[in-house]
Amino acid sequence: METSEILKKVRKIEIKTRGLSQNIFAGQYHSAFKGRGMAFSEVREYQFGDDVRDIDWNVTARFHRPYVKVFEEERELTVMLLIDVSGSLDFGTTRQLKKDMVTEIAATIAFSAIQNNDKIGVIFFSDRIEKYIPPKKGRKHILYIIREMLDFHPESRRTNITQALEFLTKVMKRRCTAFVLSDFYCRDDFENTLTIANNKHDVVALQVYDVRARELPDVGLMRVCDAETGHEMYIDTSDRKLRQAHEEHWRSRQEALRQSLAKSNVDTVSIATDEDFVKKLLLLFSKRG
Repeated sequence: METSEILKKVRKIEIKTRGLSQNIFAGQYHSAFKGRGMAFSEVREYQFGDDVRDIDWNVTARFHRPYVKVFEEERELTVMLLIDVSGSLDFGTTRQLKKDMVTEIAATIAFSAIQNNDKIGVIFFSDRIEKYIPPKKGRKHILYIIREMLDFHPESRRTNITQALEFLTKVMKRRCTAFVLSDFYCRDDFENTLTIANNKHDVVALQVYDVRARELPDVGLMRVCDAETGHEMYIDTSDRKLRQAHEEHWRSRQEALRQSLAKSNVDTVSIATDEDFVKKLLLLFSKRG
């Protein structure tokens, strides 16, 4: 993609997603994602009803009457976007490719984050860590992230979510909010790693999928290709049993994914490429708020 074309696309995405984050997500984002915890603010004299565990014994001894520590919630967050750049994201049969929707969702979250004065960083992953962009603040940093998302060429086309989560846990020393943006087409069992990552951080899973993954149209003979392995084959979509088997396979995969995320206590939402991701994200935010 030429530089001028990339810049045009960056600008278009900025206008759309910054508008969404300012007009729609402003309040929702603030309430849905809390800070790292409680930070010490000051001491004051003990009042009836205060928790005795908050007594500052050094100050109490100095003034010969009880004082308690006052804490405030740390509002500033570090937000990490774990973005799947494997081959299966280069697919779309409706309005857009899966990777285009992932870019828009990621940009919207990024602009919501800087409105809240949060830092934002990115881990691009396939079955390896393709690129790590350390967390920073500011519009310039987000535009750089969007530009990378639009023109990134991964070395591998396969997926390994476990590696991405292990890298997150290793590289982020302090608690952060991490969004995993993927279609979750992977062969690795990431449940245990996800549980570990979510115990240290606040992990949210955002699944983007194409409607054809859920149901096949009746259009006769169709050539299909696995985008990650390159394996090609012909299928007869006029066969009702084949279409039914495809739907059942989708449902069982989704149920297995739902169970894994639930066991790891991770909030999640699934968004089809022909759906309005704004509604789905607002639903997710309101559940957490």
